[in-house]
Amino acid sequence: MSGTTLFGLAACALVGLGLYGLLCQPGALRKILAFNLVGSGIFLLFGVIARRGGGALFAAGTGRDGDPVPQALVITGLVVAFAATAIAVALLVRLAETGGGTTLEIKEAKEVQDTRAHPADANSPSERQP
Repeated sequence: MSGTTLFGLAACALVGLGLYGLLCQPGALRKILAFNLVGSGIFLLFGVIARRGGGALFAAGTGRDGDPVPQALVITGLVVAFAATAIAVALLVRLAETGGGTTLEIKEAKEVQDTRAHPADANSPSERQP
């Protein structure tokens, strides 16, 4: 088994584990981490594709060791993935601070009726003075 095949199988395993985490894990932070795992697998797969294409170019005598386009896509994708993860974690922390939890739960009908019965608590626009 060559190194290219090994890295390709590792990329497929990372994507598979990430998809399993996205579908089966209930927590929001775990879903963010699973999404990063899928991204890492895709980046590894792009790296394998770039190296494999570069091997054909090197064998042809062009002197290049790798295809630069997939490599540039991976570098750009890493930066974007890092920024998206930072934003997602910041939003999750903010949700935990304001709501007391990290899930978006649907309010029960009684809680909604209590809010409608006491409009002063809800700061309705009709209670404001001009």
